[in-house]
Amino acid sequence: MPYFAANLTMMFTEVAFLDRFKAAKDAGFEAVEFLFPYAHPADIVAGKLNENDLTQALFNAPPGDWDAGERGIAALPGREDEFRASIATAIEYALALDCRTVHVMAGLVPDPAMHAEMMTTYIKNISYAADQFLPHGITVALEPLNSRDVPGYLISKIGDAADVSERAGRPNIGIQFDFYHTQIMEGDLAKRFEAHQAQIAHVQVSGVPERHEPSIGEVNYAYLFQLMDRLGYDGFVGCEYNPRGDTVDGLAWLFD
Repeated sequence: MPYFAANLTMMFTEVAFLDRFKAAKDAGFEAVEFLFPYAHPADIVAGKLNENDLTQALFNAPPGDWDAGERGIAALPGREDEFRASIATAIEYALALDCRTVHVMAGLVPDPAMHAEMMTTYIKNISYAADQFLPHGITVALEPLNSRDVPGYLISKIGDAADVSERAGRPNIGIQFDFYHTQIMEGDLAKRFEAHQAQIAHVQVSGVPERHEPSIGEVNYAYLFQLMDRLGYDGFVGCEYNPRGDTVDGLAWLFD
């Protein structure tokens, strides 16, 4: 079986964020991920990881004004200074948390006519982020988001992320392969995973279409987990789903 990480943004919400580290450890996890740690000082979050002997698998760089609906600023022309500051913040947290993979979100396209300009900005900014991360051994992860849940997101298919990685031409840029988003947009999960395996830096799973436990829905994850083992994928698999009920009660798919 792959090496699973509990997503503390979506799982164990029965308790406060800083208490979710212990909850994940008590449930049997050895690694965690989450969207954003920035509401808490880096040393506090690092302390929770250390107290519970957990590995930080992934988190996101600052995404702009999340509450106002922004979903990343890497592709937004005119926000380059803000983006560079966000990368400095992400490095600070990554070093404190000993995290080697950071997801950098692209942003929303407000007008289709801006797509080409935004893609150019995105590639330049991702290249900058990769250059800043490289001396610290950190990988930039690019995740396509499906257009049903996140309308207007710049990249929505695995090939989009692969193309950006290739055009940026940095060794520490990889794909964040989320089976949920990929199933909604494209399907053919096993073949897509195999085709892009060399570029995959992180994996995430959840049931489709409701985004509950991977055991619920239309995707055969038992087959996909076997595929990952067979192909030798040795990275993390983030459990980025909304438990249908109590988080621990819903973990039978993983630990039984």
